[in-house]
Amino acid sequence: MRHDHHGRTHRLELDDQTLREWECTVLASDPEDGIVLDRSAFYPGGGGQPPDRGVLLWGGVQTRIAGVRARDDFWLIPEPEDPLPPVGAAVQGAIDDERRSMLMRTHSGLHVLCGVMFRDFGVPVTGGNMEPGEARLDFDFAEVPPGFKDTLTEALNAEVAADRAIQVKVLPREEAYQLGPIIKTATDLLPPDLAVVRLIDINGLDLQADGGTHVASTKQIGRIEVKKVENKGRGFRRVRLRIPE
Repeated sequence: MRHDHHGRTHRLELDDQTLREWECTVLASDPEDGIVLDRSAFYPGGGGQPPDRGVLLWGGVQTRIAGVRARDDFWLIPEPEDPLPPVGAAVQGAIDDERRSMLMRTHSGLHVLCGVMFRDFGVPVTGGNMEPGEARLDFDFAEVPPGFKDTLTEALNAEVAADRAIQVKVLPREEAYQLGPIIKTATDLLPPDLAVVRLIDINGLDLQADGGTHVASTKQIGRIEVKKVENKGRGFRRVRLRIPE
């Protein structure tokens, strides 16, 4: 399967993360399963990043999209009370821009955190999650040095101010692994049959396999606030971030 397709759907967001509106055609429409489009910029969720929300506009009608269900196809999940466009209908898709843009800033902020923690402390990620403007990463990190929260906050925002480019690369699996440690989690979660790997490269700071959406430079993240550093057990630290609007 091509990296920019899932089932019958061409995934537009993988190539253009700034895209918010596009024209498309309905390939499937089912009251229980949802809607399949030939072209979609809805991020389906994954890697801790939740799915997009938005609308489909067709024939003067609006169908609100509450999420995405990834099966053999990407099924868009409409709000239960909204009408379904028929198969073959030409529709306009539109992403909730405010939500997606904040998720992109948040996701890129987590990669900055991951890069700083790997560079400065050599610790892998053991878990994570995000919502717009709020996120956490868990680390296998036994000893937290004094003043860690303030030092980490300063280091993260120094990387934001450095305005490092954030680029997407798509490479054959073997070539991607030859670039260095592209897996920053304690366990390699890439499917063994994945032939092509999508990489997010924060120039000079972090390179890792990732399927999510990101801003174009660290400066676009805005300020990163370290809300809390929690001790969740032996060798287990949770760092909570906030990205102010």
